[in-house]
Amino acid sequence: MTADAEPHDTPMAIGNDERRMHVRAYNYWASLLNGRDFPSIEDLDGRDVSDFADHSLLLDFTAGADNPATSFIGAAIRAECEIGDEVRTLSDVPPRSLLSRLTDHWLQIVANRAPIGFEAEFTNQRGHEICYRGILMPFSSDGESIDFIYGVINWKDAPSQQRPSPVLTLVEEDAILDLTDPLDGEEELVEVPVPAADAGLADRLSAARETVEVLKAADGRSRAALYRALSLAYDFAVASQRVPDDYADLLDDAGIKAQARAPMTPIVKLVFGADYDKARLTEFAAALAHAERCAIDFEGFLPFIESFPGGLKGLVAAERTARRPEPRADNRADQARIRLRATSAKSLSALAGNDEFTLVLVRRDATGKVEPVCAVPDLSLLEKAFRKLG
Repeated sequence: MTADAEPHDTPMAIGNDERRMHVRAYNYWASLLNGRDFPSIEDLDGRDVSDFADHSLLLDFTAGADNPATSFIGAAIRAECEIGDEVRTLSDVPPRSLLSRLTDHWLQIVANRAPIGFEAEFTNQRGHEICYRGILMPFSSDGESIDFIYGVINWKDAPSQQRPSPVLTLVEEDAILDLTDPLDGEEELVEVPVPAADAGLADRLSAARETVEVLKAADGRSRAALYRALSLAYDFAVASQRVPDDYADLLDDAGIKAQARAPMTPIVKLVFGADYDKARLTEFAAALAHAERCAIDFEGFLPFIESFPGGLKGLVAAERTARRPEPRADNRADQARIRLRATSAKSLSALAGNDEFTLVLVRRDATGKVEPVCAVPDLSLLEKAFRKLG
């Protein structure tokens, strides 16, 4: 969100009595901006959110963007989802729980860099029909990157009639397509084309594009259409390797360049359109690439994604993890540990200096003896220590 935005004047897609919690949460988030793109995570004070803390969640991306840690899960959410301390990261979230509905939208936050409100119904792990409303809001530790997301969600038993369609709204910008998993048991049947077994490359591309049109007609809320489109795209990718000249002609006609380092990117551009949302195209290409990495056979993508933990989101995370380079063994932290092990112990009075407060690093030796070795001069770390103690 830009500094000159008018957050309080923007309508959100969470409404009436049940939305008040989310409006309070959003207004609190906006009050912390102070001219910045995102509030600082240091300004998120538990005392200020006590009235909706039981219905909130904090995701921490500092240890890795593919599988954020669930730093905090409110008591009410834990009770509804029947979970305990075993849920420590996003991948631990039960797929049919209310919590999964809150975390399903985190990729939109990262892609659009703005809060998102949403509401829908689904059948929870106990078979109960639940109507829920939620909001996710970005926070930052450095003022630039989104490395924390704070969410608030409320729910109640769904009425037997007048079941609402799912809604996803960017608080600052126009609504975008919600390509996360749709409501369990509520998705309408969709008719999608099925290419013949001996279909040529152009016919396979045409069938995949028709399925994308079905997806767009459903406002992006049909998981069946999305997964079928991805399945046809994967089959098209496999078939293109058999007739590379025909594939090159299709790329040339569409004005799309082949990419040796990211071969699935031209595939999804051909199927979904080069002007499709870039964040979505990146996710789709990652999902197809992971299927190829796993040596999925022709016409095997659909059962693969449907059985994969986390579905599309899980495939994207798995591919990003697989691409991540191995960490260097001799990094700065390791070098510092080696140096500090060889450093002579110091007296506290020598390390404290003349300042009122000093952050001191201590070392425990092989005998269990604890001794101070150096002062930590970083004032920001000292300030963080104050906040933790406060």
